[in-house]
Amino acid sequence: MTDTESWSPVVLWSKPEGERAGTPLLVLFHGYMSNEQDLMGLVDRLPAEFTVASVRAPMAVGPGFAWFPLSQDLRYPMDQVISASMDVLAWLDGVREQHSSVSLLGFSMGMTMATNLLRHRPHDFAAVVGLSGFAIKDEGNPFFQDTELAATKIPFFWGRDQADPVITAEKIEYTHSWIGKHTALTKVLYAGMMHSINAQELTHVAEFLTYSVLRSVRH
Repeated sequence: MTDTESWSPVVLWSKPEGERAGTPLLVLFHGYMSNEQDLMGLVDRLPAEFTVASVRAPMAVGPGFAWFPLSQDLRYPMDQVISASMDVLAWLDGVREQHSSVSLLGFSMGMTMATNLLRHRPHDFAAVVGLSGFAIKDEGNPFFQDTELAATKIPFFWGRDQADPVITAEKIEYTHSWIGKHTALTKVLYAGMMHSINAQELTHVAEFLTYSVLRSVRH
């Protein structure tokens, strides 16, 4: 595990610091070889009540960044997956207290990161959105508190295209089984989207976040 205090992520915020207190926080995790700017284009399509924070992954890879090493067949070193997750949690611990709740949204590899954080601290998050990504096998590692998570049934939105050419069938099969057992799942398939995000999916994500996170506040 790396020294969590040494990692100071680059973060883009949707609101200036003076307007964040008391708002629900939505943290965005970009995909492989992308950066923190990539998902900020979603902000205008998401509920305005949220403060959105888009975080840059720590590893420089090609034209962008990655959360952990990933081979072409989507294999990964578990120790670095956990290390990256702990680094993000250490950063998040420094900002969460000023917000009414914390939710997570990850695309592709970013979905893996969002899922990892949920699995380690099931009670810390109001909802999770996973787009065109996958969950990793826990391999019996105590980092993953899946039994505790299964008892909480956190709302989880999983959107993808069944013909996604990037995420392998084996990863999809495991993810489908895992999410269904451990979360309150909303699953939607989008034909013709491939490995991306489309307007219909964003509409559904906004509705999901409104229902799962904002509804209790408004009532």
